[in-house]
Amino acid sequence: MAASSANENSDKPRRTVTSFRNFVSQNHDSQFPAESGRYHLKTKENDEHMGWVFPDSDKEVPGAERDHINGAKSVRGLYDIASLNYTGKCTVPVLWDKKLNTIVNNESSEILRMFSTEFNHFAEIPCLDLYPPNLRSLINETNEWVHHGINNGVYKCGFATTQTAYDEAVKQLFDALDKCEEILEKQRFLCGNTLTEPDIRLFVTLIRFDEVVYAQLIFMFWAYTVIFKCSKRLIREYSNLFNYTKDIYQIPGLSSTVKMDHVKQNYYGSFPSINPLGIVAHGPNIDYSLSHDRHRFS
Repeated sequence: MAASSANENSDKPRRTVTSFRNFVSQNHDSQFPAESGRYHLKTKENDEHMGWVFPDSDKEVPGAERDHINGAKSVRGLYDIASLNYTGKCTVPVLWDKKLNTIVNNESSEILRMFSTEFNHFAEIPCLDLYPPNLRSLINETNEWVHHGINNGVYKCGFATTQTAYDEAVKQLFDALDKCEEILEKQRFLCGNTLTEPDIRLFVTLIRFDEVVYAQLIFMFWAYTVIFKCSKRLIREYSNLFNYTKDIYQIPGLSSTVKMDHVKQNYYGSFPSINPLGIVAHGPNIDYSLSHDRHRFS
């Protein structure tokens, strides 16, 4: 689940490798020890030059806040503070250390792992372990094919520059979605009946898929489904995957993190090579708060 921009200089684009890879640890001797109130997570998709531009006030853009910590005007400003010689892309998420005033990590999969393994003793629900020891081998294996086939798969489809590369990417994507559908016919989550890392990693693509990926064909290709030409099948046409997405969305506290208007504005405005006019399509406005059938595995 790399949080970095796609490299468009190939018929099979690769996503840029993230560059800040330090790790927060419960070890008190660590450079970045797990401490309550010390770290701040910046999340939002990036653009090519400045990264996320912060509003001037908390009321300027609904759902967005100014940078209360450093007063930075954009994510680029945070990267400049962390490294004066940084020349790479300014991507998010960014885990920021308020004590050392620097970026700890900008790789989403590693930040997710840190929150689960190193910060659980600060969590409201410490018993929720997304990386339990008895499932780690299966979780690691599942993370791999979910990332390559689905999380990164939609970008491989969208940025493919030859028919052969596109055909290969679409097959890989929908083979992986079919695999998920088959697994979820037998159990509530990807690694059993307990929520784990791969579920969070898969959810972030599923929740955007129909809204930003499919929709109606107006002028441009719609998000993943249409902007990224992943229109073979909608997630809501998969019975298990659609109910699974609603199940995770309805976990207390999670739905408030989904800002679909921000998602659409970002995807329609961030890829001029695919959507040069930046037109944001309407709909389909799916209600993920409706009932689901995943309780049958309780």
